[in-house]
Amino acid sequence: SSGQPTCVPEDAARFLDISGDLLRSYREKNRLLTDYHCWVDQRIQDFLNHYLGDLSLDKVPSLPTQSFILDRHGVARELSLPMGEDVFRSDIISSYRVKNGVLHNPASDRRTTEGSFHITEGGLPIPGDKKAVPKIAFARMLVHALKPPKELLTIPFTANLPDPAHMFVSLLLRPVVCPAIPGKEAEKSMEIHFFAPGNLVSNLDFVESIFGNGGNPYLAEFDAALDVDHWTGHTGCVILAPHLVGLPKKALGLPCWDDASERQRAEGMCWKDENEIYNNGQAFKITARDESGVIVTLLADNYFGYCKKEVKTQISYAANLYGLTEEEHAGGALAFPRRNHGEEYGVDSRTHKPGYSFDEIIERYGELMEVKPEGYAIDKAFPQVVYVPQKVRMDLNAQTITWTKEGELQTIRLQPEKTYMQPNGYKIEMKKHPGAPSWRLVGTNPEGTFCHKPSTVSGGGKSEISKSLNDAVIYRSLFVDDLHKDLDQVQAIFDMDYTTRFKPGFEKEDRDPTRQPLSPERSLGSVIKLLTPSSTYTDEFNQWLDSISPRILALVFIIKRFYRPEWGDNWRDHLSVDRVDGAPAHELKLDDRHIVASYLRVGFDRDNKWRTFKLRQDYIATEKIQMEDDITASVVVPSSCIADCAPMHAEDYSVKLTHNCEYRLFQRPDDAIIPGFDKQTERDMSQQDNFFANYEPLDHDKVRELVEDVHTFYQFTQPIQDMLKSAYEEGSSYVVSSAHPRMVDGKPSKNPRYLQTRPDLVNPVRKHVAEMSTRFHRKLPLEQQVCHPVDAVLTGRRNNPPEPGIRPLAVYNPIHYQELPELFMDFLCSLTGKSP
Repeated sequence: SSGQPTCVPEDAARFLDISGDLLRSYREKNRLLTDYHCWVDQRIQDFLNHYLGDLSLDKVPSLPTQSFILDRHGVARELSLPMGEDVFRSDIISSYRVKNGVLHNPASDRRTTEGSFHITEGGLPIPGDKKAVPKIAFARMLVHALKPPKELLTIPFTANLPDPAHMFVSLLLRPVVCPAIPGKEAEKSMEIHFFAPGNLVSNLDFVESIFGNGGNPYLAEFDAALDVDHWTGHTGCVILAPHLVGLPKKALGLPCWDDASERQRAEGMCWKDENEIYNNGQAFKITARDESGVIVTLLADNYFGYCKKEVKTQISYAANLYGLTEEEHAGGALAFPRRNHGEEYGVDSRTHKPGYSFDEIIERYGELMEVKPEGYAIDKAFPQVVYVPQKVRMDLNAQTITWTKEGELQTIRLQPEKTYMQPNGYKIEMKKHPGAPSWRLVGTNPEGTFCHKPSTVSGGGKSEISKSLNDAVIYRSLFVDDLHKDLDQVQAIFDMDYTTRFKPGFEKEDRDPTRQPLSPERSLGSVIKLLTPSSTYTDEFNQWLDSISPRILALVFIIKRFYRPEWGDNWRDHLSVDRVDGAPAHELKLDDRHIVASYLRVGFDRDNKWRTFKLRQDYIATEKIQMEDDITASVVVPSSCIADCAPMHAEDYSVKLTHNCEYRLFQRPDDAIIPGFDKQTERDMSQQDNFFANYEPLDHDKVRELVEDVHTFYQFTQPIQDMLKSAYEEGSSYVVSSAHPRMVDGKPSKNPRYLQTRPDLVNPVRKHVAEMSTRFHRKLPLEQQVCHPVDAVLTGRRNNPPEPGIRPLAVYNPIHYQELPELFMDFLCSLTGKSP
């Protein structure tokens, strides 16, 4: 219908013949509407006509009316590589079809930010750190942008055909500008229309993957102006035009040096030599915008980051004009504390939360469950979620869950891969130890803490805040000094009288202070609390606790963790060490099985060796639900606005609500260059349909070398091993490895990237479990939205390493205390480190 040549496989050609008359008729109707703009484009064109109307132009440049409309997700990816081929190369990009997705390596491997942000005069005020550009220069650039070279218009899918297609491709976006306020306001979004020469269709695949597809702009159902409940009234346009680099300043209408203002001279917006090139031939973007609510940007580069950051900029523009909302460069996670309950749960009275009952849960949420006569229920959508009564007892060794219903004992089997949720929202799971053959019961709180990290420079930890600490935990043997002497100290702790440890008035903190550490009535968590200094303990008891070596405490917790009632007082008989050369060794064993302890890796020492620290035996990493990663829309409202769906705040407090504007996250996995270290990245990159940038396309020979290099290959995690082996055995043309960035100037790129699908979208069961547990705890009805306002605002810096002549920019430890005056001075200066 656009008049371009067709690209049809032979087996489908006859269907095209059948529809030929229909398509010719459709093409003729399109020809009659050559000058017709869809409504979003008409709004942009009206802005251009008004904005450039005071210039002496023969005609204001017109947006394309014939483009390949990317009206559904996935079309752009198909168009980015030649039909039936695995490689596409041009002057500005090299693209590859790889086993685990697509790889696009633009000519430049990173964004250039210095001197690259240009704003057209005649609209809103221009900040001092941006370059002011005369309106005539923008108008002439727009003319060039809409007339790219023919080779740049080539659509890669047709590149190897005798008669390739040459045209623009276009994509409509509807990114969120303001989050929904439950029960008050629906979420608000703007409209952004992207245009790109056919060669750059991969850029539109990129932004579509992140922000979604806004549909066909020629159809009324996708016209934002008709969506009065959700449109902010703001419109954006982005035109990719890398061919603008190299235009002469004089040809763009910039003044000569003698006629230029001081600002124009300082910013290079004038010329001394008629052949001077605009912006010294470097990449840039130029924007025209005013208070009417329309913004138009020309991008003179094809690096993917420019496209994403321009969407971010236009969301920010719309938020500022809309008011009472904000676009933030932020990361964040909802963190749920977890506990290691060892082999039993339900012994401690603290698990018997008053005010919650199984009958109430069935009454409120029964339509989501399949209720069993024994007194438990199974989630209909996710059968791995099991709802159990509040008063239950779980025995890991017997693999049983027991409770009483109407005077009769009920029992079901305790199984791994299932989540057991109580009426108060507390969740218990049977988890295998990642470094040992043993299992444990792990509990997760129903209420999380929403940690929000705003105003963070690239590389400052926005993504890391939502990653599990487990990637930095290693599992090794536990060592003792002198086993018999150490166990004597442990025996003294077990024999201690704990009934007098409380200060007067605090005795009721322990329902039965006569319970000894090895009593079945005390859980592992209870023992840890017992032996942790507290303000409610007497000074003498706290001094005694402080005198216990951490090594001895670790032994106490391990013995409690594995203790069986049938051992009685003979627990020492189950612990031993080997004898080496006739002398006792130091590696602790339990019933002739090595004990495995957890250690945390925190950075490197001066010899570039890992610094490791022993973790408590009951340590379990926090459960996290990612809430933000880079582009966040936020709104601050009175706490009364969300009183029905969130924990109650004081009436005079304001709360912040956020919305993650991205479906996929443009990750730079710095640590993944070390095989096996970044487990999440390796898991992601082993999947199909990934989008990669700045990685090396490993052909079959390179994959063979990697697979046969056992010293490196077996350091990878199992998912990436399986993927690489499969590529090797199948003879795949190309594959991407997490540890092999592309080479730039003879060195690995410092900016390898991939699009990570948001974890909450990949694993919906975890999000469902988190939402249901919070709903249970707050007793929210199903029709009421669960709301998570920001609980903690976190600060952070990028710890820039020293460079020649420059000391590290961030000199603090990871955890650093500051008094308030110093802290707010720090905030005002925004000492966050520099972007890589």
